[in-house]
Amino acid sequence: MKLTRRQWILLGLGGVPALAAADAFLVEPGWVRLKTVRLGEKPSLRVVHFTDLHYKGGESALRSLVGRINALKPDLVCFTGDLAEDRDFAKAAAEILRGIGAPLFGVPGNHERWAGADFGTLERCFAATGGAWLADREAPALGGRVRIVGIGEKPERAEPRPGAANIALVHYPAWVDRLPPRKFDLILAGHSHGGQVRLPLVGPLHMTYDVGRCDLGLYDTPAGPLYVGAGVGWYFLRVRFFCRPEIALIEL
Repeated sequence: MKLTRRQWILLGLGGVPALAAADAFLVEPGWVRLKTVRLGEKPSLRVVHFTDLHYKGGESALRSLVGRINALKPDLVCFTGDLAEDRDFAKAAAEILRGIGAPLFGVPGNHERWAGADFGTLERCFAATGGAWLADREAPALGGRVRIVGIGEKPERAEPRPGAANIALVHYPAWVDRLPPRKFDLILAGHSHGGQVRLPLVGPLHMTYDVGRCDLGLYDTPAGPLYVGAGVGWYFLRVRFFCRPEIALIEL
């Protein structure tokens, strides 16, 4: 049967939504990208940032992610919350993250708290890498050359100190507005997932609470440069569109 020009056009138009749906549900959710951000002309510190793992099983994929992080040879690694939505999955994820070959520092997100994750177990796993699990606490890194400030419930009290590079970890991007107007060298956040579904020229179709104006990428704020990661996992629906999961290499 020979198709008319009009029929070809209709077939083409009908195929676009199908291709978009295949990308959103089958391709992008597992297609982790590497985002590189350079701050300053002569960076001397390599920081890998990942966030919002939402681990639901799939050990091989998480071990592959750990391998990719190690291949980047970072000086330190930062995680900004939401390991898993289940207590046991949070523990399993943390055990795998022990394989990261650089000090791993992290802060809790809303899902660790909702799931009643065992923070003691998470503290031991992160400490095994030479890092720390932080919530309204700070810790030195790299022999005191860097200070990691973990922001939990009291961002107003967080402040940089002289004599070190100061990196703040916070789950909620909107909380950057609650930080004192003193410059951190870097602020890292997650929570937004970049919206998971974004449209060109439009942005995210839906955004969760406590994200504010900073939903994805690098922002200049009064408290310092803020990078909001797209996250690795997904919540509610396994879908991503124009918003691939990511790990970020930040050089500063």
